[in-house]
Amino acid sequence: TRAGKPFVKVNCAALPGELLESELFGYEKGAFTGAASRKPGKFEVAHGGTIFLDEIGEMSPALQAKLLRVLQEQEVERIGGRKVIKLNVRVLATTNRDLANEVAEGNFREDLYYRLNIFPLQWLSLRERPADLVPLAKRLLKVHALKMNRGAVELDASAEQQLLAHNWPGNVRELENALQRALILQQGSVISGQ
Repeated sequence: TRAGKPFVKVNCAALPGELLESELFGYEKGAFTGAASRKPGKFEVAHGGTIFLDEIGEMSPALQAKLLRVLQEQEVERIGGRKVIKLNVRVLATTNRDLANEVAEGNFREDLYYRLNIFPLQWLSLRERPADLVPLAKRLLKVHALKMNRGAVELDASAEQQLLAHNWPGNVRELENALQRALILQQGSVISGQ
């Protein structure tokens, strides 16, 4: 039912706490220095759809408390505002941290953890999914070749073997970087492992 509705992405690790708060919840004109006009937050923009909170484990404890309230009450108040805005938003959250461990160490709020942990999914690292490696590499190669205005580029058998032999400690980001580098360096339409 949310397929045609907004899908709003927020990288929680990329913004400092105060800026992340204003991005998530919005603000009213004059709420702080530089707030020259009213700005709806990402939760408001996602109303009826989905908000994707990437790297939620990086969020400060103070902001975690505010997020918990928004999730519990299904409403938000803009910074500097008094009006309560009702929300209908699906929340997806990701992290590369073990949040249960972060809760045990006091770095992540236990109540927020349980509020978010409704339907947990956990992916294995790329090195633990060798059957996914070559198809994923081919897809990423196609995407980046298109971005670089290149024609079709393929991996030969030796390149595929090199991909499978590597441990990929950097997971998909490392794979993507390696493929971009190969596209820059390769001549012709075939990437070889030689």
